[in-house]
This record gives sequence, C-alpha cells and structure tokens, in this order.
Amino acid sequence: MSNMTREVTVPNSAELVESFWNEVWNAHNPAAADDFVVEDFVITNAGVRIEGRENFKAWIGAFLEQVHDLELEIVETFQNHDGSRVASRWNVHGRNNGVLGSEPDGRPISFSGTAVWEVQDGKLVHNHVERASYELHQRLNAA
Repeated sequence: MSNMTREVTVPNSAELVESFWNEVWNAHNPAAADDFVVEDFVITNAGVRIEGRENFKAWIGAFLEQVHDLELEIVETFQNHDGSRVASRWNVHGRNNGVLGSEPDGRPISFSGTAVWEVQDGKLVHNHVERASYELHQRLNAA
C-alpha cells in the first residue's frame, strides 16, 4: 500500500481582500468591485444588510463622496485555515465632506474599522464591517 499524500492548495484570500481595498477603495473606483465580489454580494454594516453588487457599489460611491481623498491604510489581514474567512483591520484617512451628517468642512478625519469577509471560489461573498463611527462623530462635534 502506498502512502500518497494529497496536496491541498489554500487560496490566498487575504491577498484578495487587500487587492480589493487597494483597487476599489484606494483607487476610488467602486466599479472595480465587479472584479472581486459576487453578484448577490452582501455587506452587513453596523447590523444593516446591503444586498447585491450594484447596491454595494452605490454604497461605496456614496461613502467616497463623504470622505474626500480617502486612503484606506491596511493594518493587518489574515485568513482562516482554508481561506474561506478573512479578517482585516484598517484605518481610513481623508477630508470630511459630510460624513455622519456633519458639516462638510474639509478638515482631516480618520477612523479605524474591522471587516470579516466570507470568500468562496476566489470571490468575496459577504462582508461584516464595523467602524469607529461613534468616536469619529465625537471628534467631528467637539467644540
């Protein structure tokens, strides 16, 4: 009897997520999401579901309008054993253009966030994201 070991190739899903951050968010190009997410993609943002790739791209575009010169700085990204889940911590920097309903005054802003992604067959399927919105709101409204 031979001892045959089967090599299992684990996808580099962390690299996929980081490419998404760079090619969509840092390039300010919501349309590039087509290359990364499935058509029935879901993002759950602070407990609210946004369903469908087109709605997701509209959500990205609206957010980019609220934070001019947005730069997403990747802090760390890692994946589980089979690449089906990816966790990513990041910081966003930019200029305020009305984020969180604030006066669009152009001042520098930054906030942190965490995203947990579901990945299937090399595509992003679901993103659970939380941002430090309360802390940003406090800084925007400080006297």
